[in-house]
Amino acid sequence: METTDRALSVRVNGEPVIGIVEPRTNLVDFLREKAGLTGTHTACHQGWCGSCTVLLDGDSVRSCLVLAVQADRCEVTTVEGVGGPDGTLSTLQEALIEHSGFQCGFCTPGFVVLGTEILAEARAGATFTRGELQRRLAANICRCTGYAGILAAVEAALKAVTAATHTTREVTP
Repeated sequence: METTDRALSVRVNGEPVIGIVEPRTNLVDFLREKAGLTGTHTACHQGWCGSCTVLLDGDSVRSCLVLAVQADRCEVTTVEGVGGPDGTLSTLQEALIEHSGFQCGFCTPGFVVLGTEILAEARAGATFTRGELQRRLAANICRCTGYAGILAAVEAALKAVTAATHTTREVTP
C-alpha cells in the first residue's frame, strides 16, 4: 500500500517546523500535535467561532479550515508568537488585561491573533471606526464578555500603536 503522507515545512512564530502529515490534516491539528503549540484552540471545527485563528503569511485564517499542506513553505503566527521572544506581552495582550477583555479565556488566543492583524494594518496606515472594529471582532465568538472589554482593549492598543507610528513618522526625515 502506497502512503499518501506529505512532508511539510512551515515557519511557525519564526522557527522552522518540519513534519509528515496526512493530506487531510488541518493546520490547527498540525500546530497542536506536531509543533506542540496548544495556544491555538479548537472548538467548532467549522470556522464559526474563531478560537483557532492564526496568521498565515500575515492574514488571519481559521486554522481548522486550512489544510496543513496548504501552509507548506508559509509563515504561521500563533498566539505564542505574538509577544516578545523574551515572554513580554504585546501591546494588545497588555490592553486585554487592563480592560478585562477576557473571562474564561478560551476565545482569547483567537482575539489576540485577530487583533494583531488589525494592529498590523494600523501600522501600515489603515484607520478604523468603532463600527468597523465591532464588525471585525464579531468574526470571533466570545460567550462570556459581551465584547465590551475586548473592543476597549483593541481601541486602546490601536491608540498606542497610532501614537507610536505618528511619533516615528515625525522623527524620521
